[in-house]
Order: sequence, then structure tokens, then C-alpha cells
Amino acid sequence: MPREGTGPDFIEALARGLEVITAFRPGRPVMSLTDVATATGLARPTARRILLTLGELGYVRSCEGGFALTPRVLDLGVAYVRSMGLWDVARPHMDRLVARTNESCSIAQLDGSDIVYVARVSVPKIVALAVQIGTRFPALQTSLGKVCLAALPPEEVDRVLAEPSRSGLEPRWRPTREDRDAELREVRARGWALTDEQLTLGIRSVAAPLRDGSGQVIAAINVNTHAAETPVEKLLHEHLPLLLQAAGDISADFARLEQVPHASRTAAS
Repeated sequence: MPREGTGPDFIEALARGLEVITAFRPGRPVMSLTDVATATGLARPTARRILLTLGELGYVRSCEGGFALTPRVLDLGVAYVRSMGLWDVARPHMDRLVARTNESCSIAQLDGSDIVYVARVSVPKIVALAVQIGTRFPALQTSLGKVCLAALPPEEVDRVLAEPSRSGLEPRWRPTREDRDAELREVRARGWALTDEQLTLGIRSVAAPLRDGSGQVIAAINVNTHAAETPVEKLLHEHLPLLLQAAGDISADFARLEQVPHASRTAAS
């Protein structure tokens, strides 16, 4: 059902429009008017008006079978990343890391029980899962997600992981609570996380935290490899030191950016 606000300033039409956009999930790239109305709990005439409005704005297009999102929806997520300044800070370090490892590098943040990719520099390799800005995966089975979850208080981890995933992917690893807690304790202790085909076959990665000036974890960065090409030993002994250096450099640069007055940042850009 569409979200309802409690305050006098709540704009119901905007909320309904966002509900329609988020109704398009993995496994349902094309939805009929009836599908959208059912998924959002909106009346068909209301859903139709919203879809047509989104179409005029360029976020939705008509196609055989109903409606589909357009790439312009990615602008919404990119605007968030750019507003943080994280992409501008991270990009040169990510480029350097990819050049040194010849592997793809990504940054993700926690959103409920999922991670969402907010930045990526990739290399042209065949991998088991396609990743782009906005891609979601269950957090616990990814190196990026483990880093973000390990930064939370234990009670917050329980609350976050109680939320249903919106990724549409069934992960291979389904740990008990004891195994989960032990894994996150290890991540906290060593300062990085490893995933070895826990999300899906063929995917192996290592991740480290990105921090702001106060030391708070704001995101995670990883090096992603194909399990058939890169053994765990190479990932840990060769790629991990480079990743930790890049994570530290990005965190330091981001902390310095936070100290610059907003007006100066705007003028410089």
C-alpha cells in the first residue's frame, strides 16, 4: 500500500509516484497497468495518471506488455552520490586500484538488509552477476555488506536483517545467527571482509570500510574477482593490501572534503 504521512507537509502524490517507481523490481522489468496498481495498492486510474506523468518526465516508457523504467531513473541515485561528494573523491583512487589489480572495484552502502551499489569502475570480464549503479544484493552474503553490517551495533544488525531483501536473489550462504555473529565479529576485529562464493557461484571478493572525518563507516569498497581465475590466497595477499590503501586514501580525502566550507566546495566545482 502507498505510504501515508502523518504531518501536514506530507505530499501524497509524490509518495505515490515513488511507490510506482519502486514497484519495478528484479524479475519484473515490464509491468502492466494492473500489475502496477496491484503492487502499489493504487486505483487503476491513479496508477495510470502517475505512469503517464513519469513517462512525460522520462522516467518510464510504454512498451509491449505495459511499462518499463528508463535509464533516467539512475539519475536519482547518482544525484545522491554526487551530493555526498563521495564519487568525486573516490574515482581517482578506484581507477588506480583497478589498474593495479585488473579487477573491478565497487562502492556500496547499506539499505535495509541489502547493499546498493553507488559507484563502480569495472573491467571487461565475464562474471556470474551483472552489477551497475543501483544494483542490490543481500548484504550478509557480500563482502561490502559484511563491512557495513559489522559497523552497526548488534541490536541494529538484528533489526536491519529482519527487513526482507528487495534484491530478488536467493543467496547460497544462509548462516545461523551464531555463525552470522561470529562472522561479523571477525570482520570488526580485522577491519575487512571476505566473501567466497557465498552470494552465488563464481563470485569472490574482499571489502574494506570507507569512513568520514569522525571515523563513522559511510560505505564499503571492494575488489571483485572470478573464483575460477583468482584464488583466495592471491585475493588476500596481493589485492587486499592495495584495497586497504585505497580505502584509507579515500577516507582521508573525504574527511578533508568535509572540512571545506560548502560555499568553497561549490565554487571549486
